[in-house]
Amino acid sequence: MAKLPILHFPDPRLRTKAKPVNTVDDSIRQLIKDMFETMYDAPGIGLAATQVNHHIRLVVMDITEDKSQPLVFINPKVTPLTEDKAPYEEGCLSVPTVYDMVDRPTRVRVEALNELGEAFSLEADGLLAVCIQHELDHLDGKLFVDYLSSLKRQRIKSKLQKLQKQQA
Repeated sequence: MAKLPILHFPDPRLRTKAKPVNTVDDSIRQLIKDMFETMYDAPGIGLAATQVNHHIRLVVMDITEDKSQPLVFINPKVTPLTEDKAPYEEGCLSVPTVYDMVDRPTRVRVEALNELGEAFSLEADGLLAVCIQHELDHLDGKLFVDYLSSLKRQRIKSKLQKLQKQQA
């Protein structure tokens, strides 16, 4: 396994629309292992392939504290199950040190393939529903900061660019 570099906002590669996975093979399963290692090390609860510069429709997540329920979503499709929305404080491995409130549907269904290429469906609410929607946004080139005002987004962009210069 290998830790992968995570792209940081405002890197334009984060805006790439991911392509479907055609075949779930050993190379995809290796990428899944590497993504879990990267996500757990970061530490985070979700990671989209786009964030590690692989522009395919693949997401890994594990919202448990003890890292006991890893989930893999290949070619996921999400459907809101309610019109009710609720605010949830979100953060992102691609937007480090930034957290803000985002309104999202409170209950969703996701249909996807697992790491064996088998189709499954899952209904989720709470943190899992938020995480699913957040990560699937990445596959469409969207970040949680896109839900914020343009002024907030510009401040975040400036802050992260300054931080990246200091680290370089």
